[in-house]
Amino acid sequence: MTKHDDLAVFIAAGAPTCRDCNENLGRGAWIQSFKERQALCLTCADLDHLEFLPSGSAALTRRSKKYSTLWAVVLKWSRSRKRYERQGLLVEPDALVRAEIECLADTDARSRQRKRAAELRQLTDKQYLQDFAAKVCELYPGCPSGRAATIAAHACMKYSGRVGRSASAKSLEPSSVALAVRAHIRHAETDYDHLLARGEDRDNARHEIRSKLEEVLDAWSEGGGGS
Repeated sequence: MTKHDDLAVFIAAGAPTCRDCNENLGRGAWIQSFKERQALCLTCADLDHLEFLPSGSAALTRRSKKYSTLWAVVLKWSRSRKRYERQGLLVEPDALVRAEIECLADTDARSRQRKRAAELRQLTDKQYLQDFAAKVCELYPGCPSGRAATIAAHACMKYSGRVGRSASAKSLEPSSVALAVRAHIRHAETDYDHLLARGEDRDNARHEIRSKLEEVLDAWSEGGGGS
């Protein structure tokens, strides 16, 4: 199924509540199982920036794993077979794009890329994304050009379980927008993903990059984010 050191994400059979944010995640939520069978949503588990690659193409899966610093196996319980079965991988978006480019000679890969692009367009609400991005710019005037839209796109993807889909985020509460901004900085501006990929404990990894995260956050808050 998975190697002992693989990161795993489970498609929940029940309706778990996230240990950290206390959100009721609903039936079929994607979670990381934690100590004593506690659940973390993908946002709190710091895996919400990854994209889902379904099982089916060995070449695409192999290349995506090769180029992704951080990746996780997605598992779902099979009642008939009484075991967890692999559904695919969560991989870094850039790694998936790079792998797809290398597989373009394959007609199926071209079809998959077109389908994925169409699904992404359907799953986003343009006005909400614009409002969320505008709120990021309002709260963090130093946010580099283009980053607010990137943060909104990641946080607000429908059905993703990410912070931007919560009720508080939909009302553009500063605390929820701040969570999305901090998550983006953690993954894009620090060594956090490399620490996790190296097997570092999540809490220890967060502690290691905390000063860098706060430094960038302060710069963005004060208008010194650059371009």
